[in-house]
Amino acid sequence: MDLSFPIGEFDWTQTIAPERRRQLINEIAAAPANFRGAVRGLTDRQLDTRYRPDGWTVRQVIHHVADSHMNSYIRFRLALTEEQPAVKGYDEKEWAKLHDSHTLPVEVSLQLLDGLHGRWTDMLRAMTGADFERSFRHSERGLIRLDMNLALYAWHSRHHAAHITGLRERMGW
Repeated sequence: MDLSFPIGEFDWTQTIAPERRRQLINEIAAAPANFRGAVRGLTDRQLDTRYRPDGWTVRQVIHHVADSHMNSYIRFRLALTEEQPAVKGYDEKEWAKLHDSHTLPVEVSLQLLDGLHGRWTDMLRAMTGADFERSFRHSERGLIRLDMNLALYAWHSRHHAAHITGLRERMGW
């Protein structure tokens, strides 16, 4: 098993069929509960265990997901209200080094994900086919359509949940 990409890498070449959107939106809606389940019952020592050598701790993963998903939610809103807005990437590795990513209880980010995903899911379910064709211009990846970004963040949710559940399975937690 590839500990970096336990569910495989994201496929940037895929086509997102309109009928697949509902499934992807449901994955976004389910993500907070999936993360809660993934960390349920873990001790601080376990939360501070790296999911792979030289990888982040479980605690850092949960805080990273909150950081990343906040960025994605804002990118959706920008793309829905502006024509191909420019969005800036961020150094997620440096963000994961910040004090809060090492010290805050994961519950802080889990609560954030509950509210964020509630709003995000409501917005996604109200979007039209034309809305999903809108795009933003990422500073590192170029033009990204909202349907592709939806698929990316459904994958991102599964990807990081698998980091945690995979560690739990390997460690017998």
